[in-house]
Amino acid sequence: MKNQIPNAISILSLILSCLAIVLIFENKLDIAAYLLIGSCVCDFFDGFAARALKVNNPIGKEIDSLVDMVAFGVAPGMLLYKFTVLLQEEHPVQIITDYPWLLYLAVLIPILSSIRLAKFNIDTRQTTSFIGLAVPAHAAFYIFVVIIYFHPDLPKIIDVNSFIMPIISNPLIMLTSGILLSFMLIAEVPMFSLKVKNLKWSENKLPLTFLFIWLALLSLTNIVAMPTIILIYIGWSIIANFKNKSLTT
Repeated sequence: MKNQIPNAISILSLILSCLAIVLIFENKLDIAAYLLIGSCVCDFFDGFAARALKVNNPIGKEIDSLVDMVAFGVAPGMLLYKFTVLLQEEHPVQIITDYPWLLYLAVLIPILSSIRLAKFNIDTRQTTSFIGLAVPAHAAFYIFVVIIYFHPDLPKIIDVNSFIMPIISNPLIMLTSGILLSFMLIAEVPMFSLKVKNLKWSENKLPLTFLFIWLALLSLTNIVAMPTIILIYIGWSIIANFKNKSLTT
């Protein structure tokens, strides 16, 4: 029975993400985003449950990967598509008005997510870190941008709305961001793991430092910290990779 607990959590993630897709096409984007947060939570706990219960189920690994494709590939792709359609209606940009097919570039998200997941399943280099952006982190960017757009008045110590809202209200910027971030999924760029192995500072300097930065941003700017920290994470990984290459050449 305990062998099926991680699978049940994965299936719950699938249910939430399927409901989110339905709500996306009913234009209830903020509610869909909250359901996808639920999928992210389930994605964490299915792996946690498998490790805690010492379950090693090959079928469970396949289910987890297939669910990730729906929850963090298809759903965020549809979310970005409908979000940019909405933004184009409310804040039209001429180039998208002239070439409305550009909105369909959001399908790059599920396409490149599928490649990322397939590579992860067979890549032995990704046991302690990642090569390319992980799909849950990638999906979280769009999820929280949508929530920020629909709930700009959430309390925060530092009000950054005057800077953030014009950016996330621009359909061209959001579409371009989606394209660039999607290619980070398959980029051959090492991304450090945020998992803390133990409580020793000497062995966890990088993830703990990153965690403190995230908590500081969260306390100051509320959920604006969520998409911001993902961009910082990508930039940090690229810079660290560049420095490592410079040292070895």
